[in-house]
Amino acid sequence: MTTIAQKLSDLNITLPNAAAPAANYVPFVKSGNLLFISGQLPFENGQLIHKGRLGENVSVEDGYKAARQCGINIIAQIKAAGGLEKVARIVRLGGFVNSSADFTDQPKVVNGASDLFVEVFGDAGRHARAAVGVPSLPLGVAVEVDAVVELAD
Repeated sequence: MTTIAQKLSDLNITLPNAAAPAANYVPFVKSGNLLFISGQLPFENGQLIHKGRLGENVSVEDGYKAARQCGINIIAQIKAAGGLEKVARIVRLGGFVNSSADFTDQPKVVNGASDLFVEVFGDAGRHARAAVGVPSLPLGVAVEVDAVVELAD
């Protein structure tokens, strides 16, 4: 059986160190078998990628890439919580897309994270989801994603 760490390596994904919280919250909370991951921003190599607003100055393709990076950062938080090889199911993702009023392709953007979780976790990566347009996000990023993960005993 392939481990998640091996699957990430096969996909050429190197997990960053889990990001520290930027305010008065914790990056994850474990309650029972559920792991709640705080919203992750698209940091890559310590730098924010794809700042701006979908429908104005960020393309759907770049929004997708930003959501994928948020997903990678969620996986880094799962690892920091000691759950990387214990993921039973990605239960739910919340995708927030910094969007102009007339932008309606939020689901295509958040697919960046959704597709990643299916690539990495297979059927256990299929999840419920929200893809919501918002008028702004922290630090001017285009996308933020949070997650609920079920861990095996």
